[in-house]
Amino acid sequence: MTLQTGPIADRIKLGVLGMALAAPIALAGAAHAQSYPDTNQTLDWTIAFGPGGGNDIMARTIVDILAKYDLYPGEISVENRAGGSGAVGWGYLYAQSGSGYGISTTSGSFVTTPLQADTPWQPADFTPVALLATDDLVLVVNGSSDIQDIDQFIAHAKANPITIAGTGTVNVDFIVPTLFAQAAGFEFEYVSFNSMADQTTALLSASVDAMVGNPGEILGLIDSGDLRALVYSGASTPEALAGVPTMGDVGHDIGVSMPRGLILAPDAPAEAQAFWIETMQRVVETPEWAAYIENNTLTPTIVYGEEFRTFLNRTQNGFAEVLRSVGAIQ
Repeated sequence: MTLQTGPIADRIKLGVLGMALAAPIALAGAAHAQSYPDTNQTLDWTIAFGPGGGNDIMARTIVDILAKYDLYPGEISVENRAGGSGAVGWGYLYAQSGSGYGISTTSGSFVTTPLQADTPWQPADFTPVALLATDDLVLVVNGSSDIQDIDQFIAHAKANPITIAGTGTVNVDFIVPTLFAQAAGFEFEYVSFNSMADQTTALLSASVDAMVGNPGEILGLIDSGDLRALVYSGASTPEALAGVPTMGDVGHDIGVSMPRGLILAPDAPAEAQAFWIETMQRVVETPEWAAYIENNTLTPTIVYGEEFRTFLNRTQNGFAEVLRSVGAIQ
């Protein structure tokens, strides 16, 4: 589809990094009830996607840290429950309402899936533990392209029809370039692919003009020169992309990031939420977590408890406005 640009980007600022980054909340219930966790109960850890993906890697990294530092005294059962862009796994957790022993990690689909599918749950229904990091995207062109930087790309896009590829349709790969194009004043045609491998092949064969992707997935091709990174959607450029400006650096900040966080089932006991907030405060201080953030080119963004619920609400409302404006959802 051809996207019409407009002023909507100026109206949508989700405040991703303005929500007290890395500032743990004061725990009113720090001395949480001694009944939680009950070591006779197994913690049911749902991964809403298949093995090997970003959500799976994050969840298993946290579980490994919990085990290494003896941060959870009971048994943990980790299960991949993939399907429906996360709808199956998070639906399973939703059905455990009231339990303190159902837990899951979040990713971008946690926000976008309910916007396009008839799920019985919304992100804010779950008990928020922590926003731990955000997933941001890099806009790249073929390494052999005449376009050397983002200013040249914008000028070219204003003068010529262009295509930008992404994985999926109603998700962050669609939203990020849409907002950036609106802010920078150009139009483009979005081309959807089912996988990063397919869209990368299309860009390398010059079937599309550009694409967006998580830098951790394409960093090797950027380092080799097969792809050229032009601009990064996060608030600060990771070391692995040193020299690449952010969208804010070039005057077109879109205020969008996708949440990698931790949630409990809806209406989980307060002592369970307090335990996990305190525990995650310890997890993010470990060298293993720092290595995970660096290796996966994520932006460390830490918000606890109800502030995480507020983040989810703002993010989903902003995304819904963008998608409605271009007719992607009703």
